[in-house]
Amino acid sequence: MKLKSLLFLSLLLSAGFPMPTLAQTTLRIRGSDTLGAKLLPQLAEAFKKQAQKVGFDIAAEGSSSAFTNLLTGSAEIGMSSRKVKPDESADFRTRSKDLREFEIAWDVIVIIVNKNNPVSDLKKKQVLQIFTGDIRDWSEVGGNPGQISIYTRNTSSGTYKDFMELAMKSREYGPNSQKMAGNEQIAAEVGANPNGIGYLGLAYAHAKGTKIVTIDGAIPSTAEVKKYPYARPTFLYTNGEPAGTTRQFIDFCYSSVGEAIVTKVGFVPKSRAK
Repeated sequence: MKLKSLLFLSLLLSAGFPMPTLAQTTLRIRGSDTLGAKLLPQLAEAFKKQAQKVGFDIAAEGSSSAFTNLLTGSAEIGMSSRKVKPDESADFRTRSKDLREFEIAWDVIVIIVNKNNPVSDLKKKQVLQIFTGDIRDWSEVGGNPGQISIYTRNTSSGTYKDFMELAMKSREYGPNSQKMAGNEQIAAEVGANPNGIGYLGLAYAHAKGTKIVTIDGAIPSTAEVKKYPYARPTFLYTNGEPAGTTRQFIDFCYSSVGEAIVTKVGFVPKSRAK
């Protein structure tokens, strides 16, 4: 029987048919742009070097999509820059699904303005007033006269909601604020607009044409991340206790190699956040 099998394989090869290969496992990851534009792709690339036959399908469409995709089974891992909302948790319980949470890293939300803007520091109250629309001209905060152009994330973003809670006392954004799909889009708009202002994760904060604004004199820092006024944890989620390749990848994110990547990209590993 073994001889027949070997003869059959020889015939396949001589006929030009490819040898069968082992199936590749693909991890589908959906959710936050803050995590999905830079951090998760770099973690995925490093993991693939250790685990052969593993592929990744990563889509950064906003934190809300992490939970909708996990619910429908279209993702093995959800990434979110905010904690799951009560109504989202309820959706999982209603469908008898077990949502598991993994705090992966801390992020710093920084305020950026155009590099030519003379304003270099804002008070927390001024940040609130600008983003709610109470302050509308740069001259009101020591800048050159000009209507302030506000750029925010869109409503599907976890950063959109987190910034409201951290900086705006949960008030709504001003009516003239412009919603952007991701951190890089905000950076591009502010870099091109002398009157622009926006917020983004520290990993995206050194974009062309922009500069970081200190808050009450505080410089965004990863050294004591929890003391910065606009810092927050970020998360990975799974539907049920992760197993197999999913478990291995999450464990890799917590490993020394994974934490080195987290740090290099501009986040703070959970184990080092203080």
